[in-house]
Amino acid sequence: MELFLWGKYRTLVVKLYGELDHHAAQNVRESVDRELLKSGVINVAFDFENVTFMDSSGIGVIMGRCKITKSLGGKVIIYGASDEVKRIIKMAGIDKIVTLSDEIEQGIKEASLNV
Repeated sequence: MELFLWGKYRTLVVKLYGELDHHAAQNVRESVDRELLKSGVINVAFDFENVTFMDSSGIGVIMGRCKITKSLGGKVIIYGASDEVKRIIKMAGIDKIVTLSDEIEQGIKEASLNV
């Protein structure tokens, strides 16, 4: 996992690799929350381009970050997800509370329109 700030959009970008399952979820959750608290960003953009699998723990990570960003006046953006991961996101209903897009810039634009 890589974390970096995109100050222009007050966005924390979280680049994930491999599986977002119960083994990885706690680390992702703690790292993202720590960065959200200290950085002053309001949005979280998850780069799912290299995510090969996600289970209910991954869904929990996303839902928890939605709650935090909403309280900050921001949004969660998921971009670059494979068709398989998008299917899981849609089956869980997460696509109703996040902005799902193919590219980060597109996702940020869509998220700002849906505030």
